[in-house]
Amino acid sequence: MTTSTQTTRKWFSHPILTVLIALSWMALIHSVEIFHIVAGLCIGLVIPRLIQPFLADRHRVNWLKALHFSGIVLWDIVISNVIVARLVLGKLDNMHPIWIRVPLASNHPTVNALFATIITTTPGTVSAVVDEQRGEILVHALNCEDGNASALDMKQRYERPLLEIFAAEVVTEQEQH
Repeated sequence: MTTSTQTTRKWFSHPILTVLIALSWMALIHSVEIFHIVAGLCIGLVIPRLIQPFLADRHRVNWLKALHFSGIVLWDIVISNVIVARLVLGKLDNMHPIWIRVPLASNHPTVNALFATIITTTPGTVSAVVDEQRGEILVHALNCEDGNASALDMKQRYERPLLEIFAAEVVTEQEQH
C-alpha cells in the first residue's frame, strides 16, 4: 500500500461520519454558502481523526441487504405495536410474560448489539440483556406461549440477516466459551 493511500485512508476512515458532521455543521449555521460547506467538510474531516481511538473498527456492510432488512424491521415494529395495543387494551389475564434465552450465533459485537436493539425496539419485548459470557441474549417478552419457538423466530428473522449484512462468522457453542 502506498503512502498516499495510507494517508487518504487515515483522513477518510469514516466517510459517513464526515458527511454527517459536515451536514450538521451546515444545519447549525443555516447556510449553504461555499465557505460554510468547506468549513463543515474540514470539521467533518478533523473530528473523526481526533476521536479515532474511540471509534469502533469499520465493518463491511452489504447496504442493499441492510436496506431490505430495515424495511422488514420497520414493518415488524408497526405490526407489533398493533398486537401489543390489542393485548394491553384487552384482558390482562391473556398476557403470559416470559424470559426467553436466545443463543447468539456470532461474537460479532455490532451484529449482537443490533440484534438486541432490534429485539427491544419491537413492541412486545420489554428488555434484553446481552450475556457475552454465556453467548446469549436474555429477552423479557410481554406475551409468549412458546419461548423456544420465539427464540428461533428472532434468530431467523433478525440475527440471520444481520450475519449476512455484516458477513459475520458463525461460531459454535464451544468457540464462544
